[in-house]
Amino acid sequence: MRLWSKLSVLTATLLSVACNITPPKDVKIVDNFQLPRYLGTWYEIARLDHSFERGLDHVTANYTLRDDGGVKVINRGYNAKKQQWQESVGKAYFIGSPQQASLKVSFFGPFYGGYNVIDLDDEYQHALIAGPNRDYLWILSRTPTIDSQTRDRLVAVAKNYGFPVEDLIWVKQTPASTQ
Repeated sequence: MRLWSKLSVLTATLLSVACNITPPKDVKIVDNFQLPRYLGTWYEIARLDHSFERGLDHVTANYTLRDDGGVKVINRGYNAKKQQWQESVGKAYFIGSPQQASLKVSFFGPFYGGYNVIDLDDEYQHALIAGPNRDYLWILSRTPTIDSQTRDRLVAVAKNYGFPVEDLIWVKQTPASTQ
């Protein structure tokens, strides 16, 4: 019985963490979001470290429409240590109105995490993405590099929201040796 209790608590804890889709407290989500303009390929410029992308460079995210109205997500990156490309395919759905850039995304069965666009330029060229808490942050760009002014602006936005920007990993986007 004791083992069953521990497993139940562990399962409940994992489900509550894995299914947290709400944006971090006091972080504003982009309004007037236009999904068709957001679709396509984005390059990961920087991220906070987490296990599912650890060791990856040349990371891209590609977003396309799904037949069920959701978004197909293909994340791809190069693991230099293993000398191979890694790819994850997921799905995302708006949490509420599609004009508000807050989605839930899943790469593993019924478990969803938050995907919240918290800064996006008018041309849909640079984006700042937050997960369900301040442990998840990404800077994305339509190009493999960004200028220092854009980088500094996005880092300042993240810092003002309380993200640990000093821990950002700047992703290598120069061509990988093996495509």
